[in-house]
Amino acid sequence: MPSPLGLFSVFLAWTAGTWATDHNLPFMEYLDVERLVCLKWGFADMQGNITFQLAVNTTGWVGFGLSPRGDMNDADIVMGGLGPTGSYFSDYYSPEEGQPLMDKDQSYTLLSMIENDGQTIMTFQRSIKNCDEKDFQITAQPIKLIYAYGTSDDIRYHGSFRGTKEVNLLNHKTRTTPPDAKFLSVIVNNITVPANKTYYHCKVMKLPELPTKHHIYQVEPEIDHHEVVHHMLLYHCPSFVKEPYDKRCYKGDIGDACFGVVASWGVGGGTYELPENTGIPIGGVDSDRFYRLEIHYNNPQMKEGIIDSSGLKLYYTDQLRQHDVGILTTGVLPVSRMPYKIPPEAPQFHTYGICNTSLFSQLVNPIPDLQVFSVLLHTHLAGRKVRVGHFREGKQIDFLGVNENYDFDMQEIVNLGSIKTVKPDDEIIVECTYSTADRTEATLMGLSTTDEMCLAFLFYYPAIDITSCTSRPNSSLLLDTVYDLAEYQSLLNTLPQVQYISDASSKAFVYRNGMVREVMETPTAACNNKNAASRLSTSWVAKAAGITLPLLWIAIM
Repeated sequence: MPSPLGLFSVFLAWTAGTWATDHNLPFMEYLDVERLVCLKWGFADMQGNITFQLAVNTTGWVGFGLSPRGDMNDADIVMGGLGPTGSYFSDYYSPEEGQPLMDKDQSYTLLSMIENDGQTIMTFQRSIKNCDEKDFQITAQPIKLIYAYGTSDDIRYHGSFRGTKEVNLLNHKTRTTPPDAKFLSVIVNNITVPANKTYYHCKVMKLPELPTKHHIYQVEPEIDHHEVVHHMLLYHCPSFVKEPYDKRCYKGDIGDACFGVVASWGVGGGTYELPENTGIPIGGVDSDRFYRLEIHYNNPQMKEGIIDSSGLKLYYTDQLRQHDVGILTTGVLPVSRMPYKIPPEAPQFHTYGICNTSLFSQLVNPIPDLQVFSVLLHTHLAGRKVRVGHFREGKQIDFLGVNENYDFDMQEIVNLGSIKTVKPDDEIIVECTYSTADRTEATLMGLSTTDEMCLAFLFYYPAIDITSCTSRPNSSLLLDTVYDLAEYQSLLNTLPQVQYISDASSKAFVYRNGMVREVMETPTAACNNKNAASRLSTSWVAKAAGITLPLLWIAIM
C-alpha cells in the first residue's frame, strides 16, 4: 500500500503544466505520438542513481527498456504493474533474438506502483553506472528507449502497444518549437573579422519594441563561420547606455558596462530550450532597454577576408510562464588590475572563484531561494576540468556543475539532473583545473584565447537583479619572488579573495576578505550489483497467477 506522502508526490508530479513540480524528476518526454506513454526522470549527479517514473494509460502491465538499436535485441528491460494481490516488478534482459529473461542481478528498485484514473504509474530507480553486464550502460549520449504494455496483468504479447524513442537521459534537451513560433534575430551584419588570433566584436542595439512583457523560451545559434565563431553572449544594459554601436569590444565604450547575461552559446553547443515553466523576460517595462551582443572570434590561422553575420535567434511568447529566469555569472573575474598567472609547464593547476550569496543583500533585498536548473561552464585552451561546489554553513553539500573532461571545442548549456536550491548565505566556488605542460610562458587570466578564463553561468529562477558574482585572489599581497609550483598553488589558495558583486544597474559591491574552501572529491560510483527491487516485486511475480513469458514482447518494434 503506497504511503499517503507517495501518492501526494505522484499526484503533484503529474499535474498538467508542471515541468518541475517534483524537483527530483525535472525531465519529461512522451514516448508515443498519442501521448499515452509519459516518462519523467531525474538524477542528483552523474555518479549516483537515476529515477524514472513511467505513466501509461492502462491498468494492465507496463514495460520500459533501454536498447542499443530500438528493438528487443540485447535490451535492458523492466516490467511491472498492480495486480489483484499487489504490485509486481522485475528486471529482465533480452538476449539477441530471444525472449526476455529475468536478470540474476535485480539492478532496478521499485519505489512505487500506483493505478489512478485508468493510468498505471511506475516509479523505479537504478545506478547510472552499473557493472551488471546484462544492464544497458547509461551515458551522456542519446539512448533508444523502448516501451510496451498490455490491457491486463497477464503479461503476454503486446501487439501494437509498443514503441521506441531516442532520448538523451543525462543531458536532456526538449524541442517543442511550433511552426508559427515568433522569434527575434540578434545578429551582426556583414562585419569583417580581422586577421587576428582573437577578436571580440560588440553590437549595442535595441530589440524590436514589445510593449508588454514576453518570455524567451528557446535560443538558437545562427552561425555563418563555424571555424571562427567561438562563443556568443547577449547582455542587457543598464539604463545609462542610450546609444547603439557596432565595433570591437572593450575599448572603453559605455557599452562595456552591459553585463547582465540574457542568452549564451558556446562552440559545440546547439539550440537550447528552457524548461516549460520558465522563460527569460523581455519587453514591457524594459522595452526601451539596450542590449549588447558579444561574439568571440577564434582565428588561430589568422585568415583574412572573413565577412560574418552570426548571432542568436530568440524564440519568444506572450503566454507568460510561471518563473522568470536569471543567469548568474560566477567564477574568476576575467579582467582585473590584480594579475592572476597560471605557471608554465604545470601538468595540473587549480584556480578558484568564489561567490558568497550573503553579499547579495548589499544590492538587493530580500533574496529568495534560487532554483538552479542548468549551467554553462567556460575556460579556454588550457582548461581540463571545471567543478562548481555548493556550500552551506561552511560545508559542501553538492555540486552545481561538474565536467571532469572539459573540451574547449564542446561548450554547451547542460541541464542538471535535478533542481538545486541555493539559499541566501550559501557559497558557490568555481574550481578550474588547467594543464600548461606544453607552455613555456605564464598564462594570464584574460580575454584572449591563449589567456584563460574560469566561469560558470548558472541558469536559475526566480530572476533577481544580481548579474555577476566573481572574485580574484589579492595577488598584490604576493612577494616578488620565485615559488615552486606547489608553494605557489598553496599561496594563491590562501590569499584573501576580492569578491565583486554587480547588479542590473551596474552597481557594484566589493568585499576583500573572501576565502577559498576545499572542494570535495567528485563522487564516483562503485559497481553496484545488489538491489532492493525484490522487496516489492519478485516474490509477487513468482506466485502471480496468469503471468506468462512465452511470446512476451516477441517482434517488438
